[in-house]
Amino acid sequence: LYADVDPTESLDFTSKTNLLAEIDAWCRAADPRVVQVSVSLAGSRTAVEIIRAGGATVSDARPLVRLNVAVTMEKDGRRETGSAGAGGRAAYEEWVEPARWKGLAQRALRKAEINLDSVPAPSGEMEVALGPGWTGVMLHEAVGHGLEGDFNRKGTSVYSGKIGQQVMARGVNIVDDGTIQDRRGSLSFDDEGTQTQRTVLIEDGVLVGYMQDRMNARLMGVPATGNGRRESYAHAPMPRMTNTVMLGGTADPEEIVRSIKKGIWAVDFGGGQVDITNGQFVFQCTEAYLVENGKVGPPVKNATLIGHGPTVLNKVSMIGNDFAMDDGVGTCGKAGQSVPVGVGQPSLKIDVMTVGGAGG
Repeated sequence: LYADVDPTESLDFTSKTNLLAEIDAWCRAADPRVVQVSVSLAGSRTAVEIIRAGGATVSDARPLVRLNVAVTMEKDGRRETGSAGAGGRAAYEEWVEPARWKGLAQRALRKAEINLDSVPAPSGEMEVALGPGWTGVMLHEAVGHGLEGDFNRKGTSVYSGKIGQQVMARGVNIVDDGTIQDRRGSLSFDDEGTQTQRTVLIEDGVLVGYMQDRMNARLMGVPATGNGRRESYAHAPMPRMTNTVMLGGTADPEEIVRSIKKGIWAVDFGGGQVDITNGQFVFQCTEAYLVENGKVGPPVKNATLIGHGPTVLNKVSMIGNDFAMDDGVGTCGKAGQSVPVGVGQPSLKIDVMTVGGAGG
């Protein structure tokens, strides 16, 4: 799934320092309103060897790189920040090409500039359009954790005991796929030595499966799916997501936005959280716009999306044909353990959703 490379050796300290300084200088020169730049470059290579009962062994080397750029702009005494990041399972050279980092820097600059002109977000129930890619983090939190085997074996997930039932809108198809080339959440095998695979979770809105490690699969009488993951050898494995995505549909993304009478178009997200037992979630939008009668208006600041995972996924009425993966920045926490993950989805229209904001 990825080359056996060591990012920690493929770029020396001086080269890294020069690169960070070059990105900093480029961002400051790009716009006189830039008052602060923060750039980080991180890489690791984890060597894994697992000895299974009976003596069978598997081994792997897992590289991981991430580059982040954040800029702060000031205009008329107001300061706003924009950021962008990318990464994957490759050497530094894959991510430090000028075309790569300039693309990230330009996105960070654009977000900061947009936020300088933002207005207070509205509040209340309204239509919501989601952009493709990283917005799939809402899917990860609001739905993905609830489809992990341990929560369902214990009966604590809102999806427990619902295999074969219609739990989401028709047209919604969700898979967890640990085999996608070079993606942040991809693995040749999981941390119990089970080969990763493409696991169908939701098919046309019907719940068809859960993500399983070996123990929970055995106790539930189903096959393991290659989702037994742990942060390191010092932690116990448990069912965890790899790359969790909603597959694309047929709708034109522009038509999705034009169909909104009054609502917001959420293009990018920050952090979020969910209560697994009841499916309630909240997300912070880092780039979103007002939409009225199909016309995109000003950007909004501090918009939050609040909802109940199963309910919101039943309100999906349009699924775009623009499926995209995130840029490779996801990290998932569960039971005190963090692991790298990927998310992805197309543009979506949700007919009604609660938006929190300071506006009326």
